[in-house]
Amino acid sequence: MTLPARDYQATKTKTPGKLPAGLDRCAHGLLGHYRRRKYIRQRWVDQAEQIFERSLQYRDLSDQDLTRQLHSLRTAYRRQRRGLEQCLPKALALIAEAAARTLEMRPYRVQILGAIIIHHGYLAEMATGEGKSLTACLAAVIAGWTGKPCHIITTNDYLASRDAEEFAKLYRQCAISVGTVTSIMTPAERKENYRKGVVYVASKELLADFLRDRLALGNTHQSSRRQIRLKLNPHDRSHVETVMRGIHTAIVDEADSVLIDEAVTPLIISQACQNQYLIEACQAANRIARTLAAEIDYRVDRRYREITLTKPGATKITEMSTALADIFQGRDRREELVLTALTARELFQRDRHYVIEQDKVVIVDEFTGRMMPQRTWRHGLHQSIEAKEGLPLSDPNETLARLSFQRFFRLFAKLGGMSGTAREAADELWHIYELPVLSVPTNKPCIRRFLPSRFYPDQKSKWQAICKETVGCHETKQPVLIGTRSVAASETFADFLRARNIPFQLLNAVKHREEAQIIASAGQAGAVTIATNMAGRGADIKLGNGVAELGGLHVIVSERHESGRIDRQLAGRCSRQGDPGSVRTYGSLEDDLLLRYAPQLFIKLLSQATSQYRPQSNRLAENLLSLAQHKAQRQAFRQRQLVMQMDDWLTDALSFARHEID
Repeated sequence: MTLPARDYQATKTKTPGKLPAGLDRCAHGLLGHYRRRKYIRQRWVDQAEQIFERSLQYRDLSDQDLTRQLHSLRTAYRRQRRGLEQCLPKALALIAEAAARTLEMRPYRVQILGAIIIHHGYLAEMATGEGKSLTACLAAVIAGWTGKPCHIITTNDYLASRDAEEFAKLYRQCAISVGTVTSIMTPAERKENYRKGVVYVASKELLADFLRDRLALGNTHQSSRRQIRLKLNPHDRSHVETVMRGIHTAIVDEADSVLIDEAVTPLIISQACQNQYLIEACQAANRIARTLAAEIDYRVDRRYREITLTKPGATKITEMSTALADIFQGRDRREELVLTALTARELFQRDRHYVIEQDKVVIVDEFTGRMMPQRTWRHGLHQSIEAKEGLPLSDPNETLARLSFQRFFRLFAKLGGMSGTAREAADELWHIYELPVLSVPTNKPCIRRFLPSRFYPDQKSKWQAICKETVGCHETKQPVLIGTRSVAASETFADFLRARNIPFQLLNAVKHREEAQIIASAGQAGAVTIATNMAGRGADIKLGNGVAELGGLHVIVSERHESGRIDRQLAGRCSRQGDPGSVRTYGSLEDDLLLRYAPQLFIKLLSQATSQYRPQSNRLAENLLSLAQHKAQRQAFRQRQLVMQMDDWLTDALSFARHEID
């Protein structure tokens, strides 16, 4: 049967195989090292230099000649003529000249190099402030010329909308339509934007739409089946309900965040279903949990985020279980409910894991500090947190579809991207996605200064020291950015500054709507900015007049994170494009990273050294923090492996699972 090409492309995906294991994994790892060898980069560095010089020659072209040549290349790529790789230098040179005319931004040599790397299915590691958004645009134009779906995947709606609008003139000049999909759009608006040549969209929105389309198609997700059904039933409209036109090329911005950090949990499509018994049980379990005492009735393992009941605790739950409905009277079920309530009380903190907005619990992404209003926790946890906060309990959700980010991105025929911090995860990116990493040199030498770290015995003394340094910077008019791990920490430090009458800007999950404006002013003389992990990632912090002479932007890392990449991202907010800047890291014995992952014996030794002000205490603290960070990263990797194993298990165990997503 001859299938319409557009209909075939709408659901065509690459079939991902199982990940290599054992000796196969070793051989696969060696292949990854070979793919990212230095010779490859040097060859493309030379090519980028030639393309840049060639783009300068195109300055003499008239606007009409430039447009004609761009349209001619678009036709060649659309027809998939042979020898297209030989056209790449000319194509990028013409696009670079078009960018200079439409955006008044001529791509640097390193941006052209990044575009070459992405075009060949690699991940380009580009330092913060090197212009990754324009780099992605250069590669996306060529991908859009092929006529196949091209998605530029961002971490949030704001960046997707901003970049689509900023580069719209360049796309139009290159005869490519551009769209953006955000969380507030209706299905009709989504469908219209997905029809564009290049689409900017957040990763969660893209995966959610992909799953919703598969649900709408049911067992007709294969084009041949749809054609047969339409022949038998011309009135069938299931295919019309889909919004996407397929997936083929993905260019992932901030790839480490999307492909690594966000891949810890799968994305689940669900619908609310009434369950009054569960709601009443969660309320009763919350009342029981309030009567239990830590270390007597239960024990908390904060490293693995687990709670276990003791015998006295289990006995007490049995005695109080009359408050639960009959269907929850079984021992395992009632203990599970109470453990969920205890988990909500002990392991989920307000203004860190979630915030309260309009009497609703809104999840906060721990890696970005941004709110996720459309997501909920499963298995009664969301209702338990609502009960803990004294809020009306929402109806639980019923799972309709589930897919991990790892498996989803392995469905794309062509995957590329960029990130400021990717080399630490290079092995994982190759193992999971077969995405090799190549570093791109900076356009100008980086002159960032890393000042000696400082460590304190408790949080209060740490915040006082940070406050003292901030006041010192403010007195000299040097702008300072203080990065915190949570909303609560940002609010705590804000109180310290208010007590000293220091004006500041606060950027956290509660004030996320002002993000662009706050970040735009963070580099002005005398500016003091407090930010959670989001820290305006994806937005440039430009220095104000005279700030460079003051030392540039000073970044304070108030607490080390589980992933060293996040610390590097925060440090990367300063010293962009050759600007001066400095970074200092603070820590304390009460920091969450040490409490969860550091051995207790080492913490005691460090406590003694810190209290006695020994010179070696800072070095000991650095080593202990590095050890704790390494343990945290290994645990996160194991969690991502479990998500992948669940995907494989579902594919093998459920006969329909393979067809639903392949």
